[in-house]
This record gives sequence, structure tokens and C-alpha cells, in this order.
Amino acid sequence: MSEEAKTILDIKNLDISFRTNAGVVHAIRGVNLDLRKGETVAIVGESGSGKSVTMKAAMGLLDSNATVNSGEILYTFTDESGREQTVDLLKLPKKQLRQSINGQRIAMVFQDPMTSLDPTMTIGKQIMEGMFLHKGMSKEAAHARALELLTLVGITDPEKRFRNYPHQLSGGMRQRVVIAIALSADPDILICDEPTTALDVTIQAKILELIMDIQQKMKLSVIYITHDLGVVAKVADYVDVMYAGKIVEVGNVNEIFYKPKHPYTWGLLSAMPDMDTDDDRLYSIPGSPPNLLHEPEGDAFAARNQFALAIDEKLDPPLFKVSETHYAATWLLHPDAPPIEIPKELKARIARAQREVEKYL
Repeated sequence: MSEEAKTILDIKNLDISFRTNAGVVHAIRGVNLDLRKGETVAIVGESGSGKSVTMKAAMGLLDSNATVNSGEILYTFTDESGREQTVDLLKLPKKQLRQSINGQRIAMVFQDPMTSLDPTMTIGKQIMEGMFLHKGMSKEAAHARALELLTLVGITDPEKRFRNYPHQLSGGMRQRVVIAIALSADPDILICDEPTTALDVTIQAKILELIMDIQQKMKLSVIYITHDLGVVAKVADYVDVMYAGKIVEVGNVNEIFYKPKHPYTWGLLSAMPDMDTDDDRLYSIPGSPPNLLHEPEGDAFAARNQFALAIDEKLDPPLFKVSETHYAATWLLHPDAPPIEIPKELKARIARAQREVEKYL
């Protein structure tokens, strides 16, 4: 197996519940996900589908009312002596996770940079903090590396910005600083949780290009958590579609965008704005996600699925294999299911997108 093909993060059968005043919420219900070296995986779905909770579990950032019922999060890395090791992040003590994994090997960029930055500390000190903690650098070496990182993330006049406080920077510059902090200890994996949500469209594009550029230079593996399929189309190699705490479809980016199989994925793609459509109204998936205080029987998407079969009310579908890289959890893929075509307008939209891509290529 080539170095690039190695799986460095493997989430197996992850199951998480949260205790609340109203009862127990079964938020993550058997998630399986893997990330290979140098690749980008996007986790997409509506708010509340479990995207962020899944990655917070890997970082040891779950709230105190969370219970991990089952599962493993296996992280494979090369230690300081050059030996390959695999650890289950769920079994590491919190202190060890903070000292040897968080920031140093797996770093996270959150959606609102102002909640990630300390308003009382200069930008420079915040970037250097991880270098002192994880790398044991001298002040002079950390200062030089911090300036390098500020330049790497596209901040002009890094010496001046080094001495600034967060409130003195624009939103786009603050997000660049957060990325610099995440990269300060040379991690293997970068988790980006809605990294462009709080930014305007032009800055969003620049931040995405920046992350892709840094990924190539540093050979990072990246996980994007997003509900924006436009972001996914730009950055992802593979896509995991989440609904109600489960992965309902997984495939490479072309399979998800051009050959989607799950009705929920059809709905997400149909809800993307399209300037060339003949329809004068924006599509939205009918209904709301289920309340996981009361776990639904059968397929959690059945109540919102116009293509639902009788079996959807009784049994949760397994992941059916479409190709070596493409799987979808829908009874429509069962050999005995009636043939149901992808919605006509979505088929036309996909055809337009393919023609557009071919034109640019």
C-alpha cells in the first residue's frame, strides 16, 4: 500500500448519546468513516445531523453529558522514533489526548474565529503557544515560525499583525490566524468545521483556496464539516452524507454529485441554487429532521421521503453497495425494489453541471 493510500483515521460503529432534561438523545447511531493520507473528506448534512459531534468525539471535546455507547476511532501515525502506531482516541486519557494528539497531530478550525481566539492575547502569542507546548521551541524559533505561518496563510505585514489583538483584524484575517494556529504544530489531520460560514462570499473562496494550497504543501489530510455543497464540490475527494446521526450515502465527489442514489442526497442537491433552472421557486426538503429523543422505527428519512416504500416504516436500510467506493442506505437499491428514477429536474441540473465542467476542462 502506498503512503498516500494509508488510512490514518478510521471511525468504526460510533454510537453516542446525550443526557438532557427531556431525556436521552441518541445523536450518533453507528457511524463508520475513514480518512486516508493526503485526501479530503467532506461530511455534509442538515444542522443537527451529527457532523460536528462525530469529529468532536475524535478530538475529545464532547460535552460532559455525552456517553459513548460503542465504537472506535483509530488514528494511525508515525511516532518520534519512526515507528507506526495505531491508537483508539476514545480510550486515551483526556490529559494524554490534550498533550500528544490535539493540536500536535489533529487540529481543528472552528466556524467562528472570534470564539477560537483569546481577545486578551496578541496574535503572535496565540500562534506561539502551541509551539511551546507541543514542540518545546525556544522563543526565538517560535517567533520566526509564527511569522512564517502568517505569511503562509496570506497575511501581509506579518510582523505588524504578530503584535495585533484579534479585534484589530477583519473576519477573514482572523480566520487565517485560526488556520495558522491550527498548523503551528505541523498536524497530520486538519478538521475544518464550517470554516467559511461567518465570512462573505469572496473571502470564503480565498479561505478555501488557502486551505487547499496548504494541504498540498504540507501533505495534510483534511475533513470538512459543512452543509454547503458548493464548498464540497470545490474541495472534496470523498463525501459522507449524514442524516439523523447516520451516514446514509458515501462516495467519491463525482459519484455523489453526478450519480446520487439516496433520496436525501437528491433533496440536498435539488436545494442548491441554480441560475439555469426553469423553476421559479427554490426547492426545499419537506418536513423536519426527526427528534432523536424518540428514535424513529425504520428509516429516519421515511417521513420526508416521497419515494419511501412500505418497508421504510419498519426496517432501517443497510448500506447497499453501488460501486467499490459508493454506498447508499436506501431500500430503493434492494433488488426487489420498484425502479424509481432520479427526479427529472435534478437529472437536468446534473446534466447541465456536467456540461459546464466539460467546457472548463
